[in-house]
Amino acid sequence: MDGQDQLNARRLLEGVVPDEIFASYSKLLAQDGCPEGDAASLLGGNDQPAELTARGMAHLRPDGPMAPPRLVPAPPELALQGVLAELSRRLVSDQERLLAGHRRLSDWHQTPAANSTAAMDRLVQIVTDRDEISRLSYALINAARHDWLTLDNYVLEAPVEDSTGFAPLPVFEGQVQCRAIYETRCAEHPIGAKTIEAAVEAGEQARLLPRIGMKMKLADEAVALLPLTPTGMSGALLVRSPVIVGALREYFELLWERAIPYGSAKAAGPLTLAQSQVLRLLTQGLPDEAIARQMDISVNTMRRHWTAIRDALGVETRFAAGAAAVRRGWIN
Repeated sequence: MDGQDQLNARRLLEGVVPDEIFASYSKLLAQDGCPEGDAASLLGGNDQPAELTARGMAHLRPDGPMAPPRLVPAPPELALQGVLAELSRRLVSDQERLLAGHRRLSDWHQTPAANSTAAMDRLVQIVTDRDEISRLSYALINAARHDWLTLDNYVLEAPVEDSTGFAPLPVFEGQVQCRAIYETRCAEHPIGAKTIEAAVEAGEQARLLPRIGMKMKLADEAVALLPLTPTGMSGALLVRSPVIVGALREYFELLWERAIPYGSAKAAGPLTLAQSQVLRLLTQGLPDEAIARQMDISVNTMRRHWTAIRDALGVETRFAAGAAAVRRGWIN
């Protein structure tokens, strides 16, 4: 074959067929075919001749009554035609399986009149086995195809350590959008901050809220995993009900709008001017009475401001409030 055939093959086939198949076809094209017995050696593997013939990119041609058949390449334009025909057959087969799967999933979620209790059990399932909860958690990650949404309040059964393992983000062909909302104390714990930063580097969008009432994991708009206990490891609720999962998705979006992007050091805080002044004086170590005198307010008013600050930051102590406020950029 001449150089024009190689150029045509590259222009027509490269990127349409797998690279290793294109490389084998190019070798065969350059040699203008070869005896069948030499094909595996020339093409780099016993499977390559069958791969080419299955796609219509090559065929066996008799080479006379006394000679062994030859494996010869199809011209590039005919090779492409064969490849497209094979891809079409695969697409039709995949489409049929896809439709069959959707039908079965729809049938699974439908409520049969004769056995409504069983149908409800499929839509909402209580799980109490720890190993099963862990398995479901990882299964949900792998099931996500569009969205992976999580809430995390960092309530754990054991103290977090550097060796603590955390689930990876879903990576379905790079098409899954991962968003997480963390309670602020997650980001204020050294290991928690490291974990969030690693997730963000892997592609997660992370935001913070002072308080999050519960953990949640939600894959697409199909299934959610909710805790029945603070940590979620002693009991969990697997929800497949489209109505409930849809409501949980809306709940997540509402929290997402309120949350502060992780790493936004200059994010505006929700404190009033008076609360910001109280916070600054608290970080200086002044007692309640001194702060009240300096601001010309009553001690009770000052303490109400402190309660609002504590709730906004999600902390319990004044030291923690100062550290959290500095981390968020609310004070210098």
